[in-house]
Amino acid sequence: MNKNAILPDSDLVGRIARKAVAEREAEYAGEIRRLLDAALDQVRRCGAGSRPRVADIVAAAGLSNDAFYRHFPSKDALMAAVLADGTERLAEYVAHRMSKEEEPRSRVRCWVAAILAQAEPPLAADTRAVLCHTGALGADLVTGQAGSAPRRLAVLLHAPFAELGVAEPEFVAGLVAYATIGKLSEYLWSDTEPTAVEVARLGDFCLAATRPSGSPP
Repeated sequence: MNKNAILPDSDLVGRIARKAVAEREAEYAGEIRRLLDAALDQVRRCGAGSRPRVADIVAAAGLSNDAFYRHFPSKDALMAAVLADGTERLAEYVAHRMSKEEEPRSRVRCWVAAILAQAEPPLAADTRAVLCHTGALGADLVTGQAGSAPRRLAVLLHAPFAELGVAEPEFVAGLVAYATIGKLSEYLWSDTEPTAVEVARLGDFCLAATRPSGSPP
């Protein structure tokens, strides 16, 4: 058999292998999504008072223990992923609301309002429950595994801050995000909801960070 005769077979093998990998990747992605959704549903059912069992999560997802441990080494790892998934969903929600505003100052205020809206029931109850279940990891919305929340949400402020002439938009956005998420954590743990005045005041604070030193408000 000459060299040219091998090439078609090699191409065929490659195509079959890539197809198998793509199918397995899609299958695994589906399993992970089912586990994340099932875990969140079980957290909602249990509340902050009790922790869902792996067996209950697996049953709710319609999967096996093997499928669970294929993707997560422990229940704590799954709960950390649930919190990270929630952060990503929140970022998508905030970005969607901001996209409806054209003026950068309005987008900043919209960013603040959308984040603080997470302190409204029943969203607050869900978030508190998830945070309680990740407590063993030392995680909350500002520190630990969930420290990604301020970083992820800060990205949404880069563009409006740059439009407002901020010299270091990424740096300032990070500081503003940590302050805002910290305030959200305070509302969540005290089981209180921010008033319209408080939301506006925090918006003023965030916009004040965009003004050059010594400039009028």
